Amino acid sequence: MLNFLQKLTKQRQFLNEFEKGIYGFPFFIISLRYDFFVCDKEITQSENKKSKTLSNFQNPTSLKVDINQKVLEEFYSIISESKKEMYERISKARTNHLTVVLENIYQEHNASAVLRTCDCFGIQELHAIEKNNQYKVQRDIALGAGRWVDLYNYDQGESPTVDCINKLKAKGYKIVATTPHEKDVTIHELDLSQPIALVFGTERKGISEEIIEMADAFVKIPMYGFTESFNISVSVALALNILRDRLEKSDIEWKLNEKEQTIQKIKWCKKILRSGDEMEAEFRKRLAIQAH
Repeated sequence: MLNFLQKLTKQRQFLNEFEKGIYGFPFFIISLRYDFFVCDKEITQSENKKSKTLSNFQNPTSLKVDINQKVLEEFYSIISESKKEMYERISKARTNHLTVVLENIYQEHNASAVLRTCDCFGIQELHAIEKNNQYKVQRDIALGAGRWVDLYNYDQGESPTVDCINKLKAKGYKIVATTPHEKDVTIHELDLSQPIALVFGTERKGISEEIIEMADAFVKIPMYGFTESFNISVSVALALNILRDRLEKSDIEWKLNEKEQTIQKIKWCKKILRSGDEMEAEFRKRLAIQAH
């Protein structure tokens, strides 16, 4: 290939010099030019093809996007039209810019109500820290929200709280503790330019000292009565309602992008199908074979 390219380079130099010194033989020059152009074009296309293939291997994300879309199409060929319409519509309103963290919630009806609230406000992820109490969902309260919201449980290691907060910080979240504090701001004043992880504590004791030490900001919901706090599920609903409304009116890019929507729709498809994970694996295997 190198010798051939060197030969073509010499041909190019020859033609340039030939045209400068001789003004006759136009058809000969055109013919040589055309032959050279075709050869040069074929080589360029070949090199571009190699470069594109190498780029796909070096940057598999671009390749995965196409595969994910094809996997979704495979699932869409199985599920109902009504489900497809629902997934397309709801995924466009979903967000990971806001996420909710529950620390050690022990009342099942509250835990279930929060899960349902997250789904209703388009919050895609819910993080449950289980230091002493296991996060349990009551189906009659959650109304199937567990299918549509990604629930992450933290119950391992020396400190599940620290584990959860560190992982969220590593993803770029600002940790916002929902508790009165000397440095707190109201829910209407909270800066939303950075992804927010709202942390809610137990019904009786509130958030732990670990959260207070690791929090980046503190927020409160204005109250005007004698009691000192809202019920935990009410607090989550009020906070998400206000923050969602503020985001809707902002110019922040806070919703899932197209790639994230595709991945999320695949997850939802798997949730409603028996052996969804096995089906996805089979789709990817078949598509990989077809690609080669």
